[in-house]
Amino acid sequence: MQTLQNTSNIFQRFWAALIFLTRLPFWRLYQPPKSAYESVVEFWPLTGWLTAGISAALIYLISPYSIFWTPIAVIVVRVLITGALHEDGLADFFDGMGAGGSRERILSIMKDSHIGTYGVIALILYFLTLFLSLFQLNTVDPMICALTVLMADPFAKMLASQTIILMPYARKEDESKAHNIYRRPKFLPYIFLILQGLIPLGLFIWKTEIPLTSLLFLILIPVVLCAFLNALIYRKIKGYTGDCNGALFLLTELSIYITATFILL
Repeated sequence: MQTLQNTSNIFQRFWAALIFLTRLPFWRLYQPPKSAYESVVEFWPLTGWLTAGISAALIYLISPYSIFWTPIAVIVVRVLITGALHEDGLADFFDGMGAGGSRERILSIMKDSHIGTYGVIALILYFLTLFLSLFQLNTVDPMICALTVLMADPFAKMLASQTIILMPYARKEDESKAHNIYRRPKFLPYIFLILQGLIPLGLFIWKTEIPLTSLLFLILIPVVLCAFLNALIYRKIKGYTGDCNGALFLLTELSIYITATFILL
């Protein structure tokens, strides 16, 4: 009975993560209890398997016909799948951090639904850099490009999830956009979270046979960037928000694509 209950709880948390992080109609099939949404962070990288898998499939299918349109298709489909959830966080993050000021002012700006100058510039630069990185990787080898995407999404989500463990939520629960505060994963769920991010990395290493020096750069650069952003977030607002999580994920993932581009060219 206890085993069945545990299995049911795991399924509920995983399903809540799919509903929360994508716009695919999983909610039509089953709606988990509200408490399940507190633990969705435990399955962030696993939902990345879904978005990355769809993106990798697009690269594999479209690349033989058009190297140019492949990264555009990947970007558009990703935005549609996630409902631009992470991109919205990126824009709000840069609006708040760019404007600066007191902790309260930054949090107020980040919560504002209107996009500002810093947010617009951040999105333009992000999408342009993402397109150029994917285009260059696809030019080198579509299969390597697909494997990089398959690895980068879960790995970046794994790194971004560390913010939940490292610092408290910056607002009160009723002030959050989602009206939900993530719960820190316990020991076993945390180990499972790490494995979700590392397994695609292992597949990437196996299939590409990347040299050790290049592999170290590919891992260390996003780790260092994520650590720097976490330090910046804590110094500015003494805790994380959902917008911070979205920005951390996208910027960390982008750093992987940029690094991979330089390594593989």
